[in-house]
Amino acid sequence: MVFAGTPDTALPALRALIDSPRHDVVAVVTRPDAQSGRGRRVQPSPVAELAGQAGIEVLKPPKAGDPAFLDRLRELAPDCCPVVAYGALLPQSALDVPAHGWVNLHFSLLPAWRGAAPVQHAVLHGDAITGATTFRIVKELDAGPVYGVLTEEIRPADTAGELLARLAGSGAGLLTATLDGIEDGKLEAVPQPAEGVSLAPKINVEDARVDWSAPAMRVDRLVRACTPAPGAWTEFRDLRIKLGPVRPVPDAPGLEPGRIAASKNSVLVGTATYPVELGEVQPQGKRPMGAGEWARGVRLTDEDRLA
Repeated sequence: MVFAGTPDTALPALRALIDSPRHDVVAVVTRPDAQSGRGRRVQPSPVAELAGQAGIEVLKPPKAGDPAFLDRLRELAPDCCPVVAYGALLPQSALDVPAHGWVNLHFSLLPAWRGAAPVQHAVLHGDAITGATTFRIVKELDAGPVYGVLTEEIRPADTAGELLARLAGSGAGLLTATLDGIEDGKLEAVPQPAEGVSLAPKINVEDARVDWSAPAMRVDRLVRACTPAPGAWTEFRDLRIKLGPVRPVPDAPGLEPGRIAASKNSVLVGTATYPVELGEVQPQGKRPMGAGEWARGVRLTDEDRLA
């Protein structure tokens, strides 16, 4: 088989398949090397690094329809291509190569949250349950027939990063079991229902700006959905501040939206309902720090607001 994936999220599944006695990963397909980290150094993807360590061939086509890549894929002649967070659309010319198609591990209960950011949208919209789905990729986005599912409770304080890490771990087992079933000829894909479709487009930096005129629960969900990426933010004295997860405080005295109330033990900010307590903050150009340390350093006045 040829495995397709790019970020850390894909590593548990790739490790499980490398370790599986039933499956032979002959190559991986991943996104080209990109700048990352504070130094913006060009680095291979996490999947490329793991594959290199395991002595597996790494393919980094600029596009999945690249003729040279398609030629090599046909030479490898995989019977199936598992996919986890590859990050690029697969053209029909690539989908047609493996006999059993491309099998994607997607982190939602399809047809809910089709798209690039299913976990973030599940947290943002206050879902109580999410999960992971294995399905055969077709041309339409995340619409292919389903092989298997698992469910996962969304905990009250879950960030998107924490929830995704759990799903990546449990999903690795689901993907391996799915491929086992396909190989045995015992697993049939079932079409997705037409009802219940929702979309989960990528959440960008502008989407991650906190609206303090929203209810506290909405603020809480937005910050958790954007942690760790792209990072929720607000403005203080016309400069950006990144925010870590906040804690709604229903029994605190009300504050005007955006107004800051700092005490020895906490820093509260008003919303449309009740305040939230700030956790970690990162002022523009500075290191992350606790909200109390930040508040002492900026010497808050009665006129200060988060906007």
